[in-house]
Amino acid sequence: MENKTVLITGGNKGIGLSTTEKFIDGGYTVIVVARNFDHFKLHGHRRIKTIEFDLVNVAGIPGLVAQLPAVDILINNAGVMYALPYDNYPQGKVEELLKINIEAPVALIREVSKTMIAQGVGRIVNNASIAGEIGHPDIWYGITKAGMINMTKSFAKILGPSGVVINAVAAGPVETEMLHVIPEQRKKDIKRAVYTGRFAYPEEVADTIYWLATASPEYINGTCIDINNGAFPR
Repeated sequence: MENKTVLITGGNKGIGLSTTEKFIDGGYTVIVVARNFDHFKLHGHRRIKTIEFDLVNVAGIPGLVAQLPAVDILINNAGVMYALPYDNYPQGKVEELLKINIEAPVALIREVSKTMIAQGVGRIVNNASIAGEIGHPDIWYGITKAGMINMTKSFAKILGPSGVVINAVAAGPVETEMLHVIPEQRKKDIKRAVYTGRFAYPEEVADTIYWLATASPEYINGTCIDINNGAFPR
């Protein structure tokens, strides 16, 4: 395999870390963008470049991408959820969530795809959520993830003719830190709803992201793959 560069946002933990490990095992060079790299287990790896950057700074994304080598694969993985009630959601939290979950991925696609278009090839995978497909207690989180699915379909229509393949994954709850903000009763309900009585493992989502980014047929474009073990459409 020729050496290719992958940019993964939030690739320092959870699903993002599993995805980073998957690409490293596959022989890729990985650029990981995250707010911080405290306890990052892959510090110093020869094929990983770490960049501390807060995606709230959407205006800084063009400058961020400009300093990078050409990106062959973009994984928009970073996202936040606050699990706050709709009628007591601070405006600052709304704005931060919108920037990280929607505006930053759009800006990254816009900037990274310039080289992809010029080369006539490129892959992008967006990490959405089952929250974007069903009703969700965190209204704003659900809205942003539904937006990410639509973003995927819209950019596929725009960029597909230029050779760029862009898809998304929508997982149910995954065994990551984000589980801590889900109420216990809801977690129990979800486990009862799925076929195997457990949450997804980060590696299962990472495997799907990797496949979409490397090996899936290019005719799979503008698609969102559900990873929920039967939880949808409950």
